Amino acid sequence: MGAIDTKMLPTAADIAAAAKRLAGMAVRTPLIQSPVLNDRLGARVFLKAETLQRTGSFKFRGAFNKISSIPPERRAAGVVAYSSGNHAQGVAAAARLMGMPAVIVMPDDAPRAKHERTLALGAEVISYDRAGGQDRVAIAAAIVKERGATLVPPYDDPLIIAGQGTIGFEIVEDMERLGLKPDIVVIGASGGGLAAGISLGVKARVPDAALYTVEPEDFDDTRRSFVSGQREHNERVSGSICDALMSQSPGEWTFPINQALIGQGLTASDAEVGQAVRFAFEELKLVVEPGGAIGLAALLAGKLDIEGKTVVAILSGGNVDAGMFAQLIGGATPA
Repeated sequence: MGAIDTKMLPTAADIAAAAKRLAGMAVRTPLIQSPVLNDRLGARVFLKAETLQRTGSFKFRGAFNKISSIPPERRAAGVVAYSSGNHAQGVAAAARLMGMPAVIVMPDDAPRAKHERTLALGAEVISYDRAGGQDRVAIAAAIVKERGATLVPPYDDPLIIAGQGTIGFEIVEDMERLGLKPDIVVIGASGGGLAAGISLGVKARVPDAALYTVEPEDFDDTRRSFVSGQREHNERVSGSICDALMSQSPGEWTFPINQALIGQGLTASDAEVGQAVRFAFEELKLVVEPGGAIGLAALLAGKLDIEGKTVVAILSGGNVDAGMFAQLIGGATPA
């Protein structure tokens, strides 16, 4: 991909259009408050429970917005995506709703639950060895060329970003009904599509809100990119319990948005994320996958001074293997 024309970046108007497409298809997920959490952190904290979204993560929003926008004459050829699991399920579900075939290129070390659910949604799954250096983008591109299908990227696409941005609109609208607005929003980041969409949606209506990305330690390419001003790359391709947050670098479409609207990043360790997963289970009665709990983890670990503030963290997904979940809620951090 060449240089991005900033005039082509999505806007609040694109998010509004996405909201119309998603009406009646995506779940308008709740903003949850917990007195225990508020007391512990000395702040008013809201959690956007995308764990309750269709397919168990926010990814359905962007996938459906993209796939439903494909012209009718191109739909028979289907769609192709690459994903460790959450985007895979979102694409598979959206394609099924549109009556289109879907092929997903998925790493062979993806959580079993995500692999099985993608198959159950009717998608064809093609595995690759990410630890061995196989290139998922090249594999997907070859399938697109062979079948004449449409590529549905996990984050680097204006329609994907706009779909995720509907979360930002919902946060502001639901808080307005309570007479509130967010002072701080923390968002887990991998390729940056969720962060870009939410930052566009929130900043369009609450321009003085402060936003932060949160990434796993050793996979903090977005944070380092904010510091350097250019897209940095991670050396490692695996090694975190946050399987959904191990992109190699920020996206070409997402980084300009996140650099302009967010510009500051945090990290959380696997141990801190595990504690957040356990807290969500014990205190909120929610199943949250490690990558989905990383914003909450940053708050619980005191990575930000939020005393007296109104804060939102995104619980971005709940698709976790039962075995790992059992270890985490039991107090262990899987190796």
